[in-house]
Amino acid sequence: MLALERMREIIAERTDAIAGRLSPIRNALARRLSPIWNDASGRVRTAAAPTIAAARGRYQKLEPRERVLVQIAGVLVALFIIFDLIYLPIQAGLGGLGDRVKERQNDAVEVAHMMRAYQRVRVDLATMRTRTVAASGDFSLFSVVEQALTRAPGKEKIGSITPAEKTITGGMKQYTVELKLNALSLPQIVDTLYGLSALNVPVTVSTLHVTRRSQDQHTFDVEMTCVALGRSG
Repeated sequence: MLALERMREIIAERTDAIAGRLSPIRNALARRLSPIWNDASGRVRTAAAPTIAAARGRYQKLEPRERVLVQIAGVLVALFIIFDLIYLPIQAGLGGLGDRVKERQNDAVEVAHMMRAYQRVRVDLATMRTRTVAASGDFSLFSVVEQALTRAPGKEKIGSITPAEKTITGGMKQYTVELKLNALSLPQIVDTLYGLSALNVPVTVSTLHVTRRSQDQHTFDVEMTCVALGRSG
């Protein structure tokens, strides 16, 4: 509502400013056109005087009931002219103005949403920058994850470990380890995830797929991706 009121104030201010600029032009046109208008209207009245007099004479000769019908017809014609030539254009103008105000209001709401999303991204980025491994040329996420998995669920459960790393925007380096673990029970899956989250290195599990084994319905094969961020040396 505050945004709508503000927009209305801006529209009123601009309208007043435009009216102030057009006022001298309007006055000059009025001075120039006034004689022409008076002359034209006088000619029209002179030319129409016989017709008006004839119509008035005919009206006086009508019966009272016929006069009432003529008056009703005149009122209907006047109402039609007012509705078609005055009311509808004004309503159309107000409707267009309302649509523009509503559009600006929707734009303001969208900008507010974008600002909140931007603030969330800033907070997430700041959090991400604090959760980075120390810049070191000998850091290995592979070794960190392998040691954690050796403790739980055990080295025999490790199917494969595939490390990778790449430099990303913002002067950061992303370390990735693709894991395949075989024949884990549900408690072992929980212990594995807890062990990774409890590392002194900020490691995030970005993907996790759990598949029930056909040979044993109580065990599962697990595929996951562990990610850590570090500053490029």
